[in-house]
Amino acid sequence: MTTELTEEEMRRALFGEPEAPASVIDTHEQDIAPEILIAEQTTIVKKKKLSKSFTPRLKVTLRVGNEFEGKMHEIVHEADTLSSIVAEQEATKIAKKKFRFVEIISVKSM
Repeated sequence: MTTELTEEEMRRALFGEPEAPASVIDTHEQDIAPEILIAEQTTIVKKKKLSKSFTPRLKVTLRVGNEFEGKMHEIVHEADTLSSIVAEQEATKIAKKKFRFVEIISVKSM
């Protein structure tokens, strides 16, 4: 077995046989857009409602009032989130609409 190869044999081994030149495409014809077909209207399929899965809930207890060091009321807010910070912010935001002073007492999962 000879280890010396000619340049032609090496090229064939690396790149394969030379291919025939690709046929020339006549580009002088005008490009014509294909006809546009209008698809038939498809019916909209409504998604089936899945059974209500577990929704994470947090219970936020607040002490609220309108007078400084006056009478305070306790209210409970239920938040649909796992984040205690988001639940606190949501409860405080809702309580601030009616009451001037808001104090968070506890955040518990339900």
